[in-house]
Amino acid sequence: MSDEKKIAAKVEPLRKARPCPECGKPSHREHYPFCSNRCRELDLSRWLSGSYAIPVADDETKADYKDEE
Repeated sequence: MSDEKKIAAKVEPLRKARPCPECGKPSHREHYPFCSNRCRELDLSRWLSGSYAIPVADDETKADYKDEE
């Protein structure tokens, strides 16, 4: 068993390499889709501080008011 040669398997990446959304450098598997922990933490910081927000459009014409029935 120790005499057997280990055959290196060719491993294909799970995801296609993309540029980092923060700085544009190639992304790394450990920090995907970012290139580094720094870029990943910058993005998280923006989410936590409220810089990123999902807009909500309130349409009162579609509201279901039970009092008006």
